[in-house]
Amino acid sequence: MPRPALIRDPRLIPVIATGAGQPSVPPERLRPQALRERFAQTFAWQPNLHGDGRVLPDRPLAQAAVLIALMLRPEGLTVLLTQRTAHLRDHAGQISFPGGRSEPEDADAVVTALREAQEEVGLSADRVEVLGCLPSYTTITAYRVIPVVALVTPPLHWQPDPQEVAEIFEVPLSFLMAPEHHQQHGFEDQGARRSFFSMPWPNDQGYFIWGATAGMLRNLYHFLRA
Repeated sequence: MPRPALIRDPRLIPVIATGAGQPSVPPERLRPQALRERFAQTFAWQPNLHGDGRVLPDRPLAQAAVLIALMLRPEGLTVLLTQRTAHLRDHAGQISFPGGRSEPEDADAVVTALREAQEEVGLSADRVEVLGCLPSYTTITAYRVIPVVALVTPPLHWQPDPQEVAEIFEVPLSFLMAPEHHQQHGFEDQGARRSFFSMPWPNDQGYFIWGATAGMLRNLYHFLRA
């Protein structure tokens, strides 16, 4: 089986569509109590994206979880993100949520996400209110990832793991839930058409949120719009 291409510089991949003209998640749905109520509801819902396409053929699918940490800030909720260090095997230098591979002793995805957040950025579980989980997302690097969504109460003292985390930052949830900031990129990979989403954050550093992280945020957008 041919090995799928790994994108080295996603900024160079052409944008084929944007979310301009699509409705944003209303501000009242981005408040803590509204989010609690939304995750407490049970009804049929399908994610917009299931994954990044073909996985690496030489790896079995591994279970993983990430924490979509919604920070309770006075100006509104923000999303906690990290930039991964440049030497990592998978997704080096990319923007990601705290998270990682499940361990045998982890009871479920929530345990994995909380453990990884503690290890990667020093987030204590007693500051976290888990709201629920989004459907799994399969990455091209052969991870089946469960996104765990939670509210996080400051103050916090970050302790980034220097082996995994180069930087910690936050992006307003309202920015990420506005589809005019969503871009879809498309390219050919060994005869097949592939695409991915990005959500560039135009701060001084110009963070380029893309791939699985953007895909899971895109699913969160559709979940909150449903």
